[in-house]
Amino acid sequence: MTTTSEPRVSGLEIRSIDYVPLDERHGKLWHLGPLWFMSNAQIATLAVGLISITEGGNLIWSLIAIVAGTVLGTFFMAFHSAQGPQLGLPQMIQSRPQFGYIGALLVWLFAYIQYAGFNVFNTILAGEAMHTTVHGGVKLWVVVVTVVALVIALVGYDVIHKAEQFLTYTFLVVFGIFTVGVLVTLHYPAGSFDLGAFKWTPFLAQFGVVAGYQISWAIYVSDYSRYLPPDVTVRKTFYWTYFGSALGGIWLMVLGALLAAWAGKDFDTIKSINAAGDKVFTGFGAIVLLFAVLGLVSVTALNMYGGSLTLISAVDSIRRVRPTLSVRLVTIGLTAALSLVGALAATSNFLENFNNFLLLVLYLFIPWTAVNLMDYYVVRRGHYAIAEIFNPHGIYGRWGWQGIIAYLVGFGVMVPFFAVGTLYTGPVADALGGADISLFIGLPVAGALYWWLTRSIDVAAEARLAEAEAEELEQAAHEHREP
Repeated sequence: MTTTSEPRVSGLEIRSIDYVPLDERHGKLWHLGPLWFMSNAQIATLAVGLISITEGGNLIWSLIAIVAGTVLGTFFMAFHSAQGPQLGLPQMIQSRPQFGYIGALLVWLFAYIQYAGFNVFNTILAGEAMHTTVHGGVKLWVVVVTVVALVIALVGYDVIHKAEQFLTYTFLVVFGIFTVGVLVTLHYPAGSFDLGAFKWTPFLAQFGVVAGYQISWAIYVSDYSRYLPPDVTVRKTFYWTYFGSALGGIWLMVLGALLAAWAGKDFDTIKSINAAGDKVFTGFGAIVLLFAVLGLVSVTALNMYGGSLTLISAVDSIRRVRPTLSVRLVTIGLTAALSLVGALAATSNFLENFNNFLLLVLYLFIPWTAVNLMDYYVVRRGHYAIAEIFNPHGIYGRWGWQGIIAYLVGFGVMVPFFAVGTLYTGPVADALGGADISLFIGLPVAGALYWWLTRSIDVAAEARLAEAEAEELEQAAHEHREP
């Protein structure tokens, strides 16, 4: 039985890591399009498109790398999104069947670091944009942005979807005009569109960072699809997520590459946007920046929301917690506070090393996405005993040795292929002139190894157990006790 009726609980969202019962499922599938479009269509994404230009690549090959990296990376995150309506669970709690009740702490730690890291970057960018346009000091605006995002995250799922829909419509107007201005009024260096000026190292650096950035959304996606009824189908959920995220990502990354090629060594995210906007008409740069701040507020709220879910999952693995409203409030508040402290304490080195941060995110989540998707689509084919995910002594065990081994081996074989700016260059990457192809190594190795290690899993028995526990699962969800 499924339903598309609105949830009976109004105001603040109550649910967190717990299962969403069928009669609370609501929303429309197309809502995923604006949400993932706008999540990517903000100026933190713009910074991802700079890598090739700053490393000596020309503009045309930078644009090709951006499109290729987006096409590949978004593929994985969209397949994760399709898991949400089928399981009724947020994304990272779904790692327990692969990594175990306690073993999943490994990936949750990395996920929480990602949420915090992106929020530091987002709030600093927003603070600089506000200081440039209305003044008042970067740190003051960092605090204001954090507080506003905190309120949005506290209200939760429905208001996040509605905010992203509104921002999508206004984005198309504001950034549509801005993009036309960038294409028409800016001039680019000689050779920018020379296809014969190909260089492997900046091309692969740009491709890898873009793919990693898109894959990094994989830890979010089911969080924002889990309230949808399961009859929306995997294919349609994939399409709305994929095209929304890919279009938003390509648009902003391409803008980043164009601005970087135009500004050259003088490029600065906020100053360059302001200057390019003013070429359309005086004062338009400020309008673009003020709107961009709204986008940064929304994605900061997403990070707080997802960070809270990850933190609750981690605490629950150590000591079982009942997923109540008070737990949501405390964990969102703590996540906001940690992000705020990081933003206020950050130096210019953090901003300069954002590229390295993106690469590290890619490295950490490549083997996880391979393991999770292999388990869901090939090994268990979407059949999970959801109640057992919340049972520390259940069928999934405390330590999922198959997932942990596949993850560690997948990560380990990538190390020689790493090229992390000035931090580390592996021997293979060094032999390739600094080109990073670790993505193409970690994904197949981790996925194939996990499949091989899980051949003995009795999926039919797990499906029978899930069916037997289904009625109790719904009842427990209605009574708001775990799961």
